[in-house]
Amino acid sequence: MQDAAPARSPAAETPARIHADREAGSLHIEWSDGHVTDYDTVTLRWMCPCAYCRGEAGLPGWLDTAPTLTPEQTRLTDVTLVGRYALAPTWGDGHGLGFYTFRALRDGCSCAACVAARGEATHGAGSGNSGGRG
Repeated sequence: MQDAAPARSPAAETPARIHADREAGSLHIEWSDGHVTDYDTVTLRWMCPCAYCRGEAGLPGWLDTAPTLTPEQTRLTDVTLVGRYALAPTWGDGHGLGFYTFRALRDGCSCAACVAARGEATHGAGSGNSGGRG
């Protein structure tokens, strides 16, 4: 059984500012509690939570086959808000089915403070985070 995510204030899962830099291939989120999370688009595409990418009904998804992602598959073309709880990116290959909840985006933060709080080893690759305040 996996431990539940640590309790945190609603401000920790409420973005104050979101900036998608398509040219740089990054997503920058400033949370209402002052924390900052930065994602590169390759990491975001690997995180896609949709049924096609993640699988459903016990079947593996496309990302489970460890594909080689093309530049078009990691080129961010648009990001829209889904209600008050998620972001929906659209990728250069037209894929846009994944709703990335704010909780999942905060839970995936790879700054040293968040990694340490989760008790994980730090990785050399993945989403970079230059501002792990909070």
